[in-house]
Amino acid sequence: MLATALSAAARGEAAALARITRGPADLLGRALVVRTDGTYEGTLGGHPELDRTAVGESRALLAAGRTGEFVVSESGSRCGSALTFLVESSVPPPRMIVFGAVDFAAALVRAGKFLGYHVTVCDARPVFATPVRLPEADDIVVEWPHRYLERTATDERTVLCVLTHDAKFDVPLLAAALRLPVAFVARWGRAAPTRTATAGSATSASPTRSGRGCGSPIVSTSAPARPRRPPCPSRRRSSRPDRAARACRSPVHGRRSTARRP
Repeated sequence: MLATALSAAARGEAAALARITRGPADLLGRALVVRTDGTYEGTLGGHPELDRTAVGESRALLAAGRTGEFVVSESGSRCGSALTFLVESSVPPPRMIVFGAVDFAAALVRAGKFLGYHVTVCDARPVFATPVRLPEADDIVVEWPHRYLERTATDERTVLCVLTHDAKFDVPLLAAALRLPVAFVARWGRAAPTRTATAGSATSASPTRSGRGCGSPIVSTSAPARPRRPPCPSRRRSSRPDRAARACRSPVHGRRSTARRP
């Protein structure tokens, strides 16, 4: 089973090795190799339900790309604690699909690569979707966004970022995206502020039949405030002028004088 799991990892396939690390001596060390579609190789022996329960628990950890433990009984029940499993997940990098090769996409691609995503940029406009503008993207696809999303592979770790900010692209794309079991769907734009929304906070689109919504810090709920102009210095004279030092113009010579006025 270990060799099978290593081979799957070398091919870039998602697989989890589930081994019994604590329990009876006759079951200790037995293992299964579980894949995302629920298929598996190997058997644990013992109760017939033990394999099924172990596959279900391992598949949940694999879908999240996590390595961890779970505890079940020898009969496969989740109410016992006789067997401890260690699940080691090997998964390819999660996908980030950026729709819209706008100026902000280059910065988002850079951030996604830093976080370990396999980043794809999709845009229907070939003049924008070029390697020159997006040198750090793993893939650049020139296609209508919703058509590409319908044919490409996604999973529970995939994040979708919609930056096109154009209804003819956004509407059919979001209609398809919100029906997929992906981790995150976000749309860049400006939403009308509400009582509960603050600048830079998450906002939601109308939920679909599946009950999911669209929201993220990508959405800006308000325009940036314009800097206030500093007030002009007051030109008003003091309310208590010193009449003795006030200057006045001499009516004879046109010169300034500090003499008192009559």
